[in-house]
Amino acid sequence: MDFYQVIRPVLFNVIKADPEWLHQQTISTLSWLSHTRNPSAHWVNRRLQKSLCLQDPRLEQNLWGLRFPNPLGLAAGFDKDGVAAKIWSSLGFGFAELGTVTFVPQPGNPRPRLFRLPLDQAALNRMGFNNSGAAAMATRLSTDYQDLGRTIPIGVNLGKSKVTPLEEAAEDYLHSFRLLKDLGDYFVVNVSSPNTPGLRSLQDAAMLSTILELLQQENETQKPVFVKIAPDLTWEAIADIISLAKTYQLAGIIATNTTISRDRLRTQVIEQTGKSPQEEPGGISGAPVRDRSTEVIRYIWQQTQGTIPIIGVGGIFTAHDAWEKITAGASLIQVYTGWIYQGPMMVRRILEGLLLELEKHQLNSITEAVGINNYS
Repeated sequence: MDFYQVIRPVLFNVIKADPEWLHQQTISTLSWLSHTRNPSAHWVNRRLQKSLCLQDPRLEQNLWGLRFPNPLGLAAGFDKDGVAAKIWSSLGFGFAELGTVTFVPQPGNPRPRLFRLPLDQAALNRMGFNNSGAAAMATRLSTDYQDLGRTIPIGVNLGKSKVTPLEEAAEDYLHSFRLLKDLGDYFVVNVSSPNTPGLRSLQDAAMLSTILELLQQENETQKPVFVKIAPDLTWEAIADIISLAKTYQLAGIIATNTTISRDRLRTQVIEQTGKSPQEEPGGISGAPVRDRSTEVIRYIWQQTQGTIPIIGVGGIFTAHDAWEKITAGASLIQVYTGWIYQGPMMVRRILEGLLLELEKHQLNSITEAVGINNYS
């Protein structure tokens, strides 16, 4: 029995637990499980692995010199400071992305800043890159597990500090990268969050090229570097980013971040504020971004004929959602909002569903499924 499906309605609808408070309690518990030497915590960890993890060679991939035991990862935004980095493999994920982290520690935007939209299977957030800073993350990762070995790749999502002027953004990203470049397995340039003023303007080709050039000059060990884009970009703007990805030899593109669109939302009023979603600033994640993110994935794959790998994220709740993104062109996929709604068992259910899809289509590995819908 999936107990989360029993608990969730109580948390969401009966006691109406504040989403950010609930998130903080969850991340604190996971951090404790990661670090304590308490025997009961080790027992819980083993039980999690037995219940939630699924190992199958058909799900494995080797990309950028990294081994991914399965294609389903945790998206950036959940473990902003990397406090639970060691636990994500025990929850079944094939990789995890920490952050978004900024060079300057910052509290983020005023609360309330995170809202559930259950009618839309969505969330609205305007967190504003709240985090303890790149130096603190570097210290934590060094102390926690630099020398312990990793069972899954760990990525680091980099954002611009709010206090840094846009014209100095490239140096800001560079400072964070210098602190963390030896600790992450891959890095993501986040220029697509709608919650830092002016940040999305950095997706402009001229501004983005400056950031990428500085990072790649610093990247002596050739760590994989990605750029994460918004779902609201025009096709022309996406084409420009594809061109930059080729010029600066990026490892790939992450598609997509949250959307500023409010089209076809069923939610009329957000209870915490008494306002409609249209009146509230922030990005929408979850089901409303599902189709658009898949369209962007398909466009990138078709424009590049699959030569630029894609990490697909946006609205994944089921194995069907995951399969759609993979067959549209995503080599890897990430979840966040879907995991909040579906609970920890979601990861195993999706992986089991992907194996069924491979059998149905007579494919031997998940790699063979990437982009196959573009051939029909």
